[in-house]
Amino acid sequence: MLVTGGSRGIGAATARLAAKRGYDVAVNFTSNEAAAKQVIADIEKAGARGIALRGDMAKHAEIGRVFDETEQKLGKLSALVNNAGIIGLASKLADADPEMIAEVIGVNTTGAILVAREGVRRMSTARGGNGGAIVNVGSMASTLGAPGEYVWYAASKGAIDTLTIGLSKEAATEGVRVNAVAPGLIDTEIHAAGGQPDRIARLKSMVPMGREGSAEEVAEAILYLLSDQASYSTGTILRVSGGR
Repeated sequence: MLVTGGSRGIGAATARLAAKRGYDVAVNFTSNEAAAKQVIADIEKAGARGIALRGDMAKHAEIGRVFDETEQKLGKLSALVNNAGIIGLASKLADADPEMIAEVIGVNTTGAILVAREGVRRMSTARGGNGGAIVNVGSMASTLGAPGEYVWYAASKGAIDTLTIGLSKEAATEGVRVNAVAPGLIDTEIHAAGGQPDRIARLKSMVPMGREGSAEEVAEAILYLLSDQASYSTGTILRVSGGR
């Protein structure tokens, strides 16, 4: 398995759970090497092989290199968690920095499409692969719109929904299933990164279940979609949002 953006949050929780479920895991990171190495240590404690691979998932050349290193060190890819993403600083769209918007779209949309492209090229039975599964990490923001906070982020994640539907149909006869999760209000550091460390406390009353979710709960949904238990599911967008 390759997990992009696997050093923190949902990616890290997925990498750890995947190791417990029997996967060898490549953890991609951009800058936080110490966090990535801690995830690798946890993977190895679970009895699996783990490698940490630095790479910017907005850059095609680096994406290709990360996939190459994953297969060189762990063997043919069978699972991809397309998770790398950034949010930007919260504001109304009219007040947002255009360069920040472009950076978010570059990672979350263009980058994610290129990662999915590389993943299906590696796993497609029509191209010499052994088949496999891709889970794209979207967001409930694509449905809710994130007004007053992150409209550009919501738009970037709307593209992930469309990517999932279209690619699932292309790859359906090539041994590759493509699904997505759409997390809601999840307790990760992404809220502080957006300049809103109090966001969960402010918004959790809007969740029908009355609480935020955990990265581990999203990881469980991801591992289900990758598993044989979801063998007839492709093009699915699974909401993990407490009913919101």
